[in-house]
Amino acid sequence: MTTVPPAAVVEPAPRRPRWLPLVATVAFVVLCIAAGNWQRARMHEKEALRVALDAASRAPAVELPRGVVDWRPWRYRRVVVHGRYQPERQFLLDNRVHDGRVGYDVVTPLAQDDGTRVLVDRGFVPAGRDRAVLPDAPAPAGAVTVEGRIELPPRGYVFGNPPPSGPLWAHLDIDRYAATIDAGVLPIVLQATGGVTDPALARDWPAPDLGSEKHLGYMVQWYTFAAMAAGFWMYFAVRHRLRRTR
Repeated sequence: MTTVPPAAVVEPAPRRPRWLPLVATVAFVVLCIAAGNWQRARMHEKEALRVALDAASRAPAVELPRGVVDWRPWRYRRVVVHGRYQPERQFLLDNRVHDGRVGYDVVTPLAQDDGTRVLVDRGFVPAGRDRAVLPDAPAPAGAVTVEGRIELPPRGYVFGNPPPSGPLWAHLDIDRYAATIDAGVLPIVLQATGGVTDPALARDWPAPDLGSEKHLGYMVQWYTFAAMAAGFWMYFAVRHRLRRTR
């Protein structure tokens, strides 16, 4: 007599908790809304900075102040400075573009009567056909008065590279430049707009691009992600409920 083995008992697979998709969706929506709110705050900060910079550029030119610790409120303010150019310390900033032409910005230190130096960006000069031959842009001799707007160059941009030793610099780093001379250098660059002009140098400085439109795009993107996640959860939740009622 043959015995039939009992049928194997199949245990049901563990079911996923019903609350897990809801919790994951809520967490994702909260994260996206927080990111969107941060981008919106940054956008408002950039817009406020734009208003401040526009007001600074419209303000009348004043004498360059002495003893300033924080130059950020002075960014794009128009100032007047007096002194003598030091052409032996002049250098060129490489890879500049103006009206579709590649060239250099001519930067010359201006020694004030108290011994401090101000780096003056005297303007743009186009490059020649031979990159090995640098353009000649002699600075005016004697005492000069220069009017311009204050710009704050980035700090710590060179990532440990040795300081340039020649007249051609890839970028401007005030600390590195100060290490090459035996005198104090103010942590600003004066973009010249008035004073003794050189017809070979272009001085129509562009308005700063603060990137507020970029933050607007990111804000819309994060809010869209939040709305899509909430919409997908509602769609699948309603479809699941309808299937259970049939």
